[in-house]
Amino acid sequence: MATSGFKHLVVVKFKEDAKVDEILKGLENLVSQIDSVKSFEWGEDKESHEMLRQGFTHAFSMTFENKDGYVAFTSHPLHVEFSAAFTAVIDKIVLLDFPVAAVKSSVVVTP
Repeated sequence: MATSGFKHLVVVKFKEDAKVDEILKGLENLVSQIDSVKSFEWGEDKESHEMLRQGFTHAFSMTFENKDGYVAFTSHPLHVEFSAAFTAVIDKIVLLDFPVAAVKSSVVVTP
């Protein structure tokens, strides 16, 4: 099984008073300015049962070419600045960083 990049996966529950739309716009702006981020996806859970979700509401996934790209991202001044604002509005978080084991590549479906 070959590795295919490095993944940064974040699952969060925002604080009740968090301005989530502003955070999402800020995150989208951040990743667009840092070249080491090869892909970025996010979503809000709408389907899981609360018992299974455990309060978490949003997931963010970034892909990097390798761990060096991830390290460059985390040490980038824009990321350091954004992280302070992001952390301030988080109630709960799970963060996983790992080399990707590619089993089946994703396929983009166009309408």
